[in-house]
Amino acid sequence: MGVEGCTKCIKYLLFVFNFIFWLAGGIILGVALWLRHDTQTTNILYLQLGDKQAPNTFYVGIYILIAVGAVMMFVGFLGCYGAIQESQCLLGTFFTCLVILFACEVAAGIWGFVNKDQIAKDVKQFYDQAYHQVIQGDPSSTNGKTVLKTFHETLDCCGTNLVESTFTQFVRDDICPKKENLVYSNCHQKIDELFSGKLYLIGIAAIVVAVIMIFEMILSMVLCCGIRNSSVY
Repeated sequence: MGVEGCTKCIKYLLFVFNFIFWLAGGIILGVALWLRHDTQTTNILYLQLGDKQAPNTFYVGIYILIAVGAVMMFVGFLGCYGAIQESQCLLGTFFTCLVILFACEVAAGIWGFVNKDQIAKDVKQFYDQAYHQVIQGDPSSTNGKTVLKTFHETLDCCGTNLVESTFTQFVRDDICPKKENLVYSNCHQKIDELFSGKLYLIGIAAIVVAVIMIFEMILSMVLCCGIRNSSVY
């Protein structure tokens, strides 16, 4: 015997929420793949200075997002099918998956909040190390010039302030982009903008998904109770 009345409305409401959840999973997966292959980040984070690799903390978060998006699509499909079939077993499994996914999202959010400034800080330190090696003519710097040129051309910047960029342009005019007015953007500021903008986008997506998940957990519990009560009669 199928559910009736308000419980039936909850059934279809849960189906709609799960379809949105499935779409959100697809969007997060797509955004994560875009961030993973974005030319600005890949140009910088694939760099190597001697034996030192560019910081990859940002990519750890991206891989987490890819996994979350794929799991969300699976869980969303499970919820849609469980709601239409009015299956307590599937809805119970769906609820358990949501709780686990929600806990993982909270943990990932805390990790991201703790490391959000560290990501840009590590990249800026990597840039500064390459800059000083090149300017000081360090013989141990095997590809420092390539690293600097990649930063400067990708972010359209040079140095960390106006004095430094002007000095660099006159002393080493082969590592800064060619400009007529010799006015360059601050590379530290550009690095902050690059990662803060992307982390802001990830944060908005996480909040939206968390709200949807809370609604789905409530609706799935109510629907489960409704199905159990309707099967008694």
